[in-house]
Amino acid sequence: MANHKSAEKRNRQSLARRGRNRMNKSRMKNAIRDVNEAVAAGSQENMAEILRKAVSVIAKTAAKGTIHKRNASRRISRLTKKVNAMATVAAEA
Repeated sequence: MANHKSAEKRNRQSLARRGRNRMNKSRMKNAIRDVNEAVAAGSQENMAEILRKAVSVIAKTAAKGTIHKRNASRRISRLTKKVNAMATVAAEA
């Protein structure tokens, strides 16, 4: 446990930041899961809208510093690739 006033403040700040980071990461993971579920279900009509929202959430998470910008870019790229592949399969069918 912290003994100095500055260490106690640092501990409070760390707890607050951890809470914010967990909230942001959880929102991001839920958005990614929504896209993956839409791809698995093959629901073409709202897949683009779900992807757009997920990309926004991932970008905001990176902007807040919860994840690295390259991590966000990689996640966005992979999701977009999945959605585009589903669109191609649907167009061919």
